[in-house]
Amino acid sequence: MRKRTMDQEKMWDFYQTSTLAAHFFPEVRQRYLISFLTGGEKVLNIGVGSGALEKLALRKGVDIWCIDPSAGTIEKVRNELNLGEKARVGYSHYIPFDNEMFDVVVMAEVIEHLQEDVLSLTMKEIFRVLKAEGRLLLTTPYREILEDSLVVCPKCGNVFHRFGHVQSFDKYKLKSVLVQSGFRIQQIKIVTFVDWKRRNALGFIKSSIRWLLAKMKQPIADPHLFAIAYKHIS
Repeated sequence: MRKRTMDQEKMWDFYQTSTLAAHFFPEVRQRYLISFLTGGEKVLNIGVGSGALEKLALRKGVDIWCIDPSAGTIEKVRNELNLGEKARVGYSHYIPFDNEMFDVVVMAEVIEHLQEDVLSLTMKEIFRVLKAEGRLLLTTPYREILEDSLVVCPKCGNVFHRFGHVQSFDKYKLKSVLVQSGFRIQQIKIVTFVDWKRRNALGFIKSSIRWLLAKMKQPIADPHLFAIAYKHIS
């Protein structure tokens, strides 16, 4: 387990403290997720990224909490947003909060990084910290062809996914994960996060092209799965 944890730390420390952060954690996706949150709700975000979701949540009056494996990222978001102990170093499979604490858990672009055993533990942990009828908001790449992103290390020769992805999901696989974990599914749909707030004509044209490609179901449009599921207590 420790080796897997160390791998997560190295990966997130790199992507979240580099200039790549804005690319891997785009605000357009965070704005989409925020639209499903209500002011006053107690929300846990798993995976801080650039901190955009936390900033948007605070503006909306959401009681935002967060965890991330990167100590540097947690220190940054604590200092910038004055979150204190609401922001903690932690892992999706070992959430450092009490049972039934949160109305909502947000987990965007995380599950594709998790091996089967860690994913199973993660879903159990999310179920544990959610209140009864609390909901999970989740995104993940849709039907990603993992082999297309394999690279080789020139020093050691190891072959690995350049973004650390180890799983690919379609609707059926994601539904199975959620149902087996005890969740009641409200919706699972395919979405493309198109940014219509670009400030110039070229940006608008790029967004329009991506929107059209998404409508044509082209993989180049970078489709994602979006799910809402509830903690159902029978």
